[in-house]
Amino acid sequence: MSKNRRLVTRRHALQLGLASLVGVGASVTVEAMRQNYQAQQNQALDNPRRNFTVVGQNSLKKRAAAKGLIYGAATEQVKLSSDIAFATHYVQECGILVTENQLKWIILRPTPDRFDFTPGDWLAEFARTHGMLFRGHTLVWEQVLPKWFGEVVNRQNAEKILVEHITEVVKHYSGKVHSWDVVNEAIAVSYSNRPDGLSLNPWMLFLGESYIDLAFRTAAAADPHTMLVYNDRWLDYDTPRDNAQRIAVLKLLERLKTSGTPLHALGIQAHLNASETRFNPKKLRKFLADVASLGLKILVTELDVIDKDLPKDIKVRDRIVASVYEDYLNVVLDEKAVIAVLTWGLSDRYTWLATYEPRKDRAPVRTLPLDSNLKPKLAWNAMARAFDNAPKR
Repeated sequence: MSKNRRLVTRRHALQLGLASLVGVGASVTVEAMRQNYQAQQNQALDNPRRNFTVVGQNSLKKRAAAKGLIYGAATEQVKLSSDIAFATHYVQECGILVTENQLKWIILRPTPDRFDFTPGDWLAEFARTHGMLFRGHTLVWEQVLPKWFGEVVNRQNAEKILVEHITEVVKHYSGKVHSWDVVNEAIAVSYSNRPDGLSLNPWMLFLGESYIDLAFRTAAAADPHTMLVYNDRWLDYDTPRDNAQRIAVLKLLERLKTSGTPLHALGIQAHLNASETRFNPKKLRKFLADVASLGLKILVTELDVIDKDLPKDIKVRDRIVASVYEDYLNVVLDEKAVIAVLTWGLSDRYTWLATYEPRKDRAPVRTLPLDSNLKPKLAWNAMARAFDNAPKR
């Protein structure tokens, strides 16, 4: 190697080293700024003097029922059948059992030609035995599809397979289900390239927008007496994404109602973020009123609160999470078209957020009404207070 070549190589290596150091420095600075900003946000979110006192010993389901509301939570067979303590608390607190995974395609359809209703039937019987309503989630969704789906379903047979699936499942549970999430998350303004925000999922690609109307009409034909719900997310905050999502969802509901689609309610998932400060009660109330003006009921279907960016201190964290629950529900329950509040889980012992939204400090997440030891937290108090203060339906 020539002397000049060595000099160039060393100079290039030095430049790369300096560039990498600059990059590291920039990353450290950005992270420090983020942490400082988050600390300021947390301080603004926390009010140590806030009162979460509740009156009486009634469960959440009794407090909700006193106002004409339904409270319940999503769960699975294995949680209820293997954890007696959890099952006891679940029956005590919940007036409706929401299926978490058992009625999704990946569980129901192990093969194209076979349905497995065993876990779903177990949950339906558990609900019946304990005097609870039963709720199905979900008939049509682009995710958690079985492996065979991509190998079998195409443009030629998609309608036949969709109709057969909905008909078989809804008829199987006819007369047992309070409500079905018929179509889940059809709108995705964040990554759709369509003006209407519709997600380019397999059903959309094979059948076009008409798959939504088809799904509702098929479900209604299979069980004319169950409530049929369109369920979606990102409807809660005053952010560019959520503002656009609310507009797109409202327009979809208007199109469906104009077409005579047998649609009865909107499900608002409400996976809330405790660190999100862009909450606009006026905008949310307006959206709820617009939905109600279409003659639709409203259910909060998957409520929980992400705490991953909050301080590790449990007292501070629980106060902030409880504040989010109470502030949100106080706004939502002002709308009398809202008939149910359903959390996506009851206890921190079983929450999807532990896996999908974990804390960087690895501390256990505290996102649901009961902690991992099945003890009521301030979040439970916040929900109880919101139910107690809600106008009667």
